[in-house]
Amino acid sequence: MKNTNIAYLAYSSNFIIFVSDRYVHNNPEYLKISYLCTMNILLVEDDTILHQNISEALKAESALVTSVFDGLIAEKILKRETFDCIILDINLPGRNGFEVCKTFRTYNSHTPVIMLTAFAELEDKVQGFNCGADDYVTKPFYMRELLLRIHALLKRNTRQTPVQEQLVADDIVIHLNTKTVTCMNKEINLTPREYQILVRLIQNKGEIVSKNDLIKEIWGNIVDANTNTIEVYINFLRNKIDKPFHKNRIRTKVGFGYYFDEHGN
Repeated sequence: MKNTNIAYLAYSSNFIIFVSDRYVHNNPEYLKISYLCTMNILLVEDDTILHQNISEALKAESALVTSVFDGLIAEKILKRETFDCIILDINLPGRNGFEVCKTFRTYNSHTPVIMLTAFAELEDKVQGFNCGADDYVTKPFYMRELLLRIHALLKRNTRQTPVQEQLVADDIVIHLNTKTVTCMNKEINLTPREYQILVRLIQNKGEIVSKNDLIKEIWGNIVDANTNTIEVYINFLRNKIDKPFHKNRIRTKVGFGYYFDEHGN
């Protein structure tokens, strides 16, 4: 079933998703920090295999993914958290995607929503758009197409909505638009993984982030990452943004994880 254009076939209970081998391995742009890097995406899909496939594809693009499998839980999360994009299945337990989207639009009119469905009828698409969806993807679909649609919506939304351009903690400035980091006005050269870990820690400065959370959010299931991997990257970060400046901002809470101490000296 495999050919030169398809890396593998990922089976769901209802359909097949195709992931392009050429896109992942032969596209030089893939090795750069993705436009989706650190974008916070809510994925609401109850099919576990499909959910995993989409989540892995997003994490391969360095996006941060929050996974939900139930419509009612999705509604609760949407009321207390903010996201850059929402991928929303229609046939969900608890509350269907149409209802979730319609309720969400009563208090949020700008966050892009992409609906996933096995229904290809025009009436279903019309209902989705009437509920406030920005795009509509019919199963089965190419995974790259979904990523391109997300990318297009995020670019459009960035032009329309004021976005946070920087994260600042002590004398560290993270320039979110250019994916660059400066410390005492000196640019620090970070790898994509180092950059993502630093963003995650500074976004939650003072709060403990566990090793497992970092693995799930940044590596997903794409590579064989473990707690030792996190320790190595934390050490890389300390050598770049702490030790040269005689700081001790990236702290370890033994048995729990890491946190960023803005006043660590």
